[in-house]
Amino acid sequence: MAAPPSARRDRIRPVFPKLVSMTNEYVYGDVWERKELSKRDRSLVTISALVALGWRDQLEGHIARGLANGLTREEIVEAITHLAMYSGWPSAMTASHVACDVFEAEDGKK
Repeated sequence: MAAPPSARRDRIRPVFPKLVSMTNEYVYGDVWERKELSKRDRSLVTISALVALGWRDQLEGHIARGLANGLTREEIVEAITHLAMYSGWPSAMTASHVACDVFEAEDGKK
């Protein structure tokens, strides 16, 4: 599978071509294509890790990807709420704002 389109990745491609190549070939071309977990489950795991680590920039794209991979908004909301107890209140509050931004952007596409 080809890596999903990403304006952020396109921005850094001229300066960091190898990093973008590794992302496309290894992360999306290999890791995301392994059959042991569904893409839906990989999205839930990835979103959870990004929430816990507080990596806001990557979280936005992965929440949108999770929706495309079959996660519901309710599942994403519940995962973020659950993570507040394990990754900390600030990480969950930040993630909740990111999720709302993604949900609003998705609503705007309809």
